[in-house]
Amino acid sequence: MGNTANTAKDAVTNAYINMFGILGALEDLCGLSQTAKTFLPRQPLTICFAVTKGPAARLTFSKDGCVIAPGVGKCDIKLPFSSVEKFNAVIDGTATPIPSKGFTKIGFLLKNFTELTKLLENFLRSSDLTDEDFFNASTTIMFHLIAQAVTQIGNHDAVGRFSASNIVDGTAVLSIAGGPKAALCFKDHGVSCSRQIPKDFNALMEFTDMKLARDLFDGKVSALACVGRGLIVMKGNLGMLDNINRILDRVAVYLA
Repeated sequence: MGNTANTAKDAVTNAYINMFGILGALEDLCGLSQTAKTFLPRQPLTICFAVTKGPAARLTFSKDGCVIAPGVGKCDIKLPFSSVEKFNAVIDGTATPIPSKGFTKIGFLLKNFTELTKLLENFLRSSDLTDEDFFNASTTIMFHLIAQAVTQIGNHDAVGRFSASNIVDGTAVLSIAGGPKAALCFKDHGVSCSRQIPKDFNALMEFTDMKLARDLFDGKVSALACVGRGLIVMKGNLGMLDNINRILDRVAVYLA
């Protein structure tokens, strides 16, 4: 396969990453950032995002945090999108969503929700990582975003689907020692992601610490070199991990 295909984004895959990766990261943001908590509503409020021929999810905000759930359902604000391209443009900040329901709650969408997405961008993009709490929160948010991106690429991206099709049914655990963990569950050539780590799993990829994981996420160090130096522990089904690494290579294309 040529280089062009390997560096091209698929709009549908991008929409799924934007929905469950980027918007899904608001769950972690609201749990880890004190500033984020100041934008949460006193009464629960649900925003539904529905993309024609693409993903659908609802985000429920309350004083306790934020929870994302797949699919459309009961909501206070509904944001419909006629195509994945239009949804992606809103997430990229180049277009404005128009609600079909919830005009009386528009204040939350325009102010609180917008402030939360700006704060999320700061956590994901900031180059000032000198504050340890901010660094750990930022890296944790990024870790779960990457795990979710692997899931969506494995399910929707042509290159990612090919790699996923070569993975036997089972579970691989991604982990930062002493930090966040995620389980990638493969079944019938599809992928799902969970934060519940099973007692038994088929493969493990663990980064020795948060600093190493962040350097890898930021492209400052080579994963191959880290494996050689024992900074990334890989155990279990190495064929599974090899194909997951191929999907991880695609993550950088979508999250760059």
